[in-house]
Amino acid sequence: MCCRARVLAKVARQHRTAMMRTRGAPQASETSIEMDYTLATIGARIRQFRTQKGLTLQALGRITGLSPSMLSLVERGKTSPSIGTLIVICSALEVHMSDLVAMEERLPRDPVSRRAEQPVFQTAAGVLRRVLRADHVRGVEIAINEYAPDTGSAAAPVHHAGFEYGIVLEGKLTVEVDGVRHVLHAGDLISYESSREHRIWNYGAERAKALWLNLERA
Repeated sequence: MCCRARVLAKVARQHRTAMMRTRGAPQASETSIEMDYTLATIGARIRQFRTQKGLTLQALGRITGLSPSMLSLVERGKTSPSIGTLIVICSALEVHMSDLVAMEERLPRDPVSRRAEQPVFQTAAGVLRRVLRADHVRGVEIAINEYAPDTGSAAAPVHHAGFEYGIVLEGKLTVEVDGVRHVLHAGDLISYESSREHRIWNYGAERAKALWLNLERA
């Protein structure tokens, strides 16, 4: 999985931190404003990458299998796309999910990736993806994914470019690859070409956590 998502990009986290410093914990309405702003930011980035490649919404729709109306909603920040949807869009645009966050994330950094600086992607269904490192030069993205009970990467299997490794850290996950279900427990690893249809799901009653490594090239 290379990433239904309301995306908590770094700009949103900075905004929330600033509010907490000045007024204490944010209220629900403030959180909603942050989410709306972040979704709009992500949508604008997707539109930027699409236009740079000279693609219309219809053309991108043919590549991704998504409807132009759905893509339009995403670009305008009017819907919370699934992680699977973002993965498919990013694959078609030949960018990483981390490219959708603030450009400053791509500047040279300390060799240590601090947790407070790691962008977090949150799905409405309860899936969190925390990107520990996105190395565009070497074509690798490392993340920790957390799944609430009865949630997963996407409603239906997806495929995209690359190769991935997943290691379950806590709980139990079911990874479906080309229609075959693999049940993984803590310590188990799975690897496969991302071009194969795949989906990750937590069918258990407890929260599950996994370390995921995505490579741009298979």
